Amino acid sequence: MQVAIVTGASSGIGFRCATLLAETGMTVLGVGRDEQRLAELRAAGGGSVHTLVADLVDDDAPQRIVDTAVSTWGHVDYLINNAGVGSPTPLHETDDEALDHFLGLMLRAPFRLSRDALPHMPSGSAIINVTSTFAVVGGLRGGAYSAAKGGLTALTTHIACQYGAQGIRCNAVAPGVTLTPMVATRLEDDRFRKINTEMTPHTRLGTVDDIAGTVAFLCSPAGSFINGQTIVVDGGWSSTKYLSDFALDSRWVQQ
Repeated sequence: MQVAIVTGASSGIGFRCATLLAETGMTVLGVGRDEQRLAELRAAGGGSVHTLVADLVDDDAPQRIVDTAVSTWGHVDYLINNAGVGSPTPLHETDDEALDHFLGLMLRAPFRLSRDALPHMPSGSAIINVTSTFAVVGGLRGGAYSAAKGGLTALTTHIACQYGAQGIRCNAVAPGVTLTPMVATRLEDDRFRKINTEMTPHTRLGTVDDIAGTVAFLCSPAGSFINGQTIVVDGGWSSTKYLSDFALDSRWVQQ
């Protein structure tokens, strides 16, 4: 039996990662803060998804999550560090409270959870960190969000190097703007929508299936020789200088 832990599993990318991994035959422990949504996840998982309510920034959360998995199934094959928060602000608008929150949830928590899970991960297992295009290109208004995700990228390569010889791989998946409830409200902002839709050389924005499918690939035999890499899933947004015909029209530029 292969066992996967997925954080941030009560919504969006994490929810779909949990259900897709269950569809591949894994037993999944989905971790989140919303009990109602976790109940929906259990129902969607068809008996293969179990859940745990936990706030990852709590000091006891990582050990409690790992202890739950190990006491129930004996080991952890895959750890998907997905939990995150959006709506970042630039450096000069970020106070210490926001800085601590972003770093605590998206860097400190994955660090501690990975540290606690590693002793229980056999050869052939893997850690996958969900980062962001903002860890690749920085990003306007990234601030503490970019710093946390950039740190998670560095943690990814460290784990890959340090524990690869034990047969434990670590990779990152960096989504671009992905259609989730969290992003839907941001797309109502004209500036945000244009930056993403008019600068993506694809016919659409990303979906949770795009991200979850990449995570599942990295957990599959087909991804078993990929280690220490970041796979960017953004339709080409971060790697090209694409502008749509509409964006190139001077009417798009504020006079």
